[in-house]
Amino acid sequence: MVPCTWAVVVPMANEEQEFAPFIGALGAVMDGLGSGSAYIVVDRVSRDRTLDLCRELSARDRRFHTIWAPENRSVVDAYLGGFREALRDGHDFVIEMDAGLSHDPRALPLFIERLQEGYDCVFGSRFLPGGSMEESNLWRRFLSRGGTFLANLLLGTELADMTSGFQGFRAGVVARLLDCRLRSTAHFYQTEVRYLMRNCRVIEIPIHYRAPSPRVSRGAIANALGVLAYYAWQRFTGRAPAITPTDTHP
Repeated sequence: MVPCTWAVVVPMANEEQEFAPFIGALGAVMDGLGSGSAYIVVDRVSRDRTLDLCRELSARDRRFHTIWAPENRSVVDAYLGGFREALRDGHDFVIEMDAGLSHDPRALPLFIERLQEGYDCVFGSRFLPGGSMEESNLWRRFLSRGGTFLANLLLGTELADMTSGFQGFRAGVVARLLDCRLRSTAHFYQTEVRYLMRNCRVIEIPIHYRAPSPRVSRGAIANALGVLAYYAWQRFTGRAPAITPTDTHP
C-alpha cells in the first residue's frame, strides 16, 4: 500500500482545563502511527488561555500547527480554515474531530485504515453497533437521533448518524467541499457535508461520544431547519448539488 500522509483538524475554544488530557491522548496516537499532523484552529470565541497553550505546543512539537483565525464567524469557518491549511501542506487524508475528548483519538487509526481502503469519506457513527453516546442529556440525544431521522427522510440518505462531527476525507473531496457554498453556520454543517457527499464512496464506523457538547441555541436550530428545507426543496426539484467521488487514490 502506498504511504499516505494524514492530518486532523480540531477547532478549539475555551479548552484550557481539558487541553493537556486531550493533547496527551492525541499525541500518543500520533506517536503510535509514526506520522500525522494536527491543525488546531482557535478564534475569538475562546476567552481563556487556549491560544497560548496551543502556541506553546506548536513551538515544542512541529506536528501541531496553531491557526489563529480572529476573522471566523462560526465553527464552520474553523473547520474549513483547517482544511485549507491541511491541503496546502499536501496531506492525502484529512480528519475532523472535536477537542475535549468528546471524540476518542484512539479511533483515528480506523479512519485512516478505511481511507486507505479506497473510501472517499469515513463518517463516525454513535448509533451503529459498537458506537455510543454517553454523558449527553435527553434533549441532545433527541436532537441527534431526531435530526438523523428527519434528514434521512427528507434528503433520501440512509446513514445511521447524520449529525456526528467525527469524520475523515480524502484530499480530493475536501478540495471539492471547499468549492461549495455551504449554508450552515452551526451544527447542521455535519449533516450538510454528509448530504453533499452522498455520491462519494462512503462508509460509517462506530465511535464513542462521551462528553457533553455546548448547548444548542435556538439560532442553530433555526439555521438547521432552514438549510434542511433548502436541500429538501432542491432535491424535490432535481437541482440538489453533490460532490463527486475522487478519481484517483494515493
